[in-house]
Amino acid sequence: MAQNPDRPDAPGKTRVRRGARAAKRKLREAPLAEADRAVRPGMSGGKYQPLTEQDVAKIHHAVLDVLENIGLSQATPSCIETVCKGGGSFKEGRLMFPRALVEDTIANCARDFTLYAQDPRHDMHISGSKVHFGTAGAAVHIADVVNNEYRESTLLDLYNIARLVDQLDHIHFFQRPLVARDMVEPADLDFNTCYAAVKGTSKHVGTSWVEPEHVRESIKMLHSIAGGEAAWRKRPFVSMSNCFVVPPLRFAEDSCHCMEVAVHSGMPVLLLAAGQAGATSPAALAGSVVQEVAEVLAGLVWVNLMVPKHPAIYGTWPFVSDLRTGAMSGGSGEQAVLMAACGQMGRYYDLPTGIAAGMADAKFPDAQSGYEKGYTNTLAAHSGANMVYESAGMHASLLGCCIEGFVIDNDMLGAINRTVRGIEVNDETLSLDAMRDVCVDGPSHYLGHPQTLNLMQKEYVYPDIGDRLSPKEWAEMSKPVLLEKAREKAETILSTHYPQHINNDIDQIIRKNHNVLLPEDATKAALTN
Repeated sequence: MAQNPDRPDAPGKTRVRRGARAAKRKLREAPLAEADRAVRPGMSGGKYQPLTEQDVAKIHHAVLDVLENIGLSQATPSCIETVCKGGGSFKEGRLMFPRALVEDTIANCARDFTLYAQDPRHDMHISGSKVHFGTAGAAVHIADVVNNEYRESTLLDLYNIARLVDQLDHIHFFQRPLVARDMVEPADLDFNTCYAAVKGTSKHVGTSWVEPEHVRESIKMLHSIAGGEAAWRKRPFVSMSNCFVVPPLRFAEDSCHCMEVAVHSGMPVLLLAAGQAGATSPAALAGSVVQEVAEVLAGLVWVNLMVPKHPAIYGTWPFVSDLRTGAMSGGSGEQAVLMAACGQMGRYYDLPTGIAAGMADAKFPDAQSGYEKGYTNTLAAHSGANMVYESAGMHASLLGCCIEGFVIDNDMLGAINRTVRGIEVNDETLSLDAMRDVCVDGPSHYLGHPQTLNLMQKEYVYPDIGDRLSPKEWAEMSKPVLLEKAREKAETILSTHYPQHINNDIDQIIRKNHNVLLPEDATKAALTN
């Protein structure tokens, strides 16, 4: 059979192919305007719905039944007073939320707001089914891939991960992923966690506190960074992650006091209910959804009675137990579908919704980690949740986080976000003119067609470290290994990227007025093991 000289794989075309690849690589590396990028924060999800309309309705009515007839115990006096003044009731030690009060809150609460960042480029508009990926967690270990071991996590680790995330495009916000085990006093832990996060990244930051006084101390610092209280209230760039309930159906006193400080200080709150199916929430997945939705809606009612329309994220985070052992299984299929169902319920209520995914049971970035993170994050994103927490870097069901894992997962999240975007169908994308150009008048391939060149970056996402080499090219490149490439990229970022978004004079004032334990030279030091 005669060779078609116009085919891209025909003899004599090697030099042309290589030149075309080089030209396309150069084009791909050119910066694009945000609106022209193939993926960006806030792509619209919501196409995966594990629950039928009838299922959703049944869950909703069960939730209202729980809130009205079972209620929550251990409410603080201020919570009881606020909710009862708003129409609730307190009976036999349990705070009850009548249907009308819950439904009125859902109808009138804030559902379209911005989570601000220190750099406005990273602001996130929270509405509808716009999806954003971020970090989170309370890991007590670093998964050290070099030494193949787990070690205790430190404040410097937290700061380094914040710097890393600051440079990873597909991780849109930074919530503290670990507990700094070298912080002895709870007050030092809370304040320095907040400081290291806002120092390390200009993206939106989420963190938590254990005492209301710790919150107040951090807010003083945040006022300094923002340029005063008024500037902070206009653009609050830190949100509180608050586990105000201890499942099943009990308020957590200290967390409730912290939340009151946050709400009255203008800080957005993530209302977290994190029961574990089969342990602190029903083993039946539907029942687990009912309990977590009820707990979060109770918090939403309380927040809106404190400050109407305060920015609050509906954070249903039910976790799954391996019922053989009782241990958490963050990478299971049950976990994936359970979180997606919670995301779907958030869309049913049209509430700003945050769920968790990517919590691999695997101890290091490996095949198990890849498939567990892949399906849990994909289902979460396609459920239409606005915020997907814990989506990168987490291992051992949240007990460990891995610096190289954040780099690897950044590639994964870019690809998942591309699936969220889907396929646009219009007169231009149907490509009839391009087909005519190529098939009737042209070279019988689309490699150099203007449409191809125009869409290289606008339609396609390319991995930073993922391997798309041919076997021959892979061998010629000394057979690169993904984990090694991730470590090299992390080391490059951490040895060169020292964010300067906080003015040095302001930083010195903060250090003078607060007990900052992150060494000043750490903001200029290279990565340390």
